[in-house]
Amino acid sequence: MGLINESHPDEFILLGFADCPWIELPLFIILLITYPMALMGNIAIILVSKLDPTLNSPMYFFLTNLSFLDICLTTSIVPQMLLNLRSSKTISYMGCVVQVYFFSIMGSTECLLLALMSFDCYVAICRPLHYTFIMNQHVCILLASTVWLGGITYAISHVTTTLQLPLCSMNKLDHLVCESPVLLKTACGDKEVNEFTLYVVCIFMLAVPLCLILASYASIGHAVLNIKNSEGKKKAVRTCSSHLVVVLFFYGPAISMYLQPPSSITKDQPKFMALFYGVVTPTANPFIYTLRNKEVKQVLSNLVRSIFRSK
Repeated sequence: MGLINESHPDEFILLGFADCPWIELPLFIILLITYPMALMGNIAIILVSKLDPTLNSPMYFFLTNLSFLDICLTTSIVPQMLLNLRSSKTISYMGCVVQVYFFSIMGSTECLLLALMSFDCYVAICRPLHYTFIMNQHVCILLASTVWLGGITYAISHVTTTLQLPLCSMNKLDHLVCESPVLLKTACGDKEVNEFTLYVVCIFMLAVPLCLILASYASIGHAVLNIKNSEGKKKAVRTCSSHLVVVLFFYGPAISMYLQPPSSITKDQPKFMALFYGVVTPTANPFIYTLRNKEVKQVLSNLVRSIFRSK
């Protein structure tokens, strides 16, 4: 089955906040500030995790994957947003296709990766004596590869199915970017089966990992309550609190966007949700992890001091 159907337009017009044009300049300025912050913050996490041998652990291996995903996720939409907010509001059909594939792959992979990171927290706190045996390097690489493969498979399958629907030459998308639910809502013809399929698949990709995360944290909470040493309790809380905040930041908007039929999505909901999990979360993640993690803060301060000494 081909990727492109005969009814697609040559380009899409991304309406953005056409009803509230006054919001576009402030939003442009905010994105112009937050996008470099997101890039620098996540690149710093990757460099610190790779350059310092004390951070050579499964937790930082998965954190490096998360930072790379956040860089790709925000890069897949923010440059187009900036262009649309200040100049042309159009995007070619193929550009839209590439964007929706890329955005879906990164978003779905991050869903699975956050569940994997909660499992890592569970093993570290609930099975500390077996941690190095269970989460050895080969297992970590295998788990990370499985997460990436799962995200790519899911994204390709559901996006390709969406792109097969006829658009009846409709070229206006009431959104800031190309995203599957908005394309599905724009499509004409019989799309109930596609909506139901997307809904079921999203339950599997969002609800199932979230249940695993909640189960992991229920076990972690029980284990923390049984720790007698107060310093041990603080260390356990520090280990997982940053990840839990990131989970709330990512899963909240994603669930409100994807776990309801596209026909019931309100007019501006996709725009604000895309801004939140495509811009706010990637920008906030590095700060969440560094502010709550003494090891990362220490390594970063040492790195900055060494740079100034060399100068």
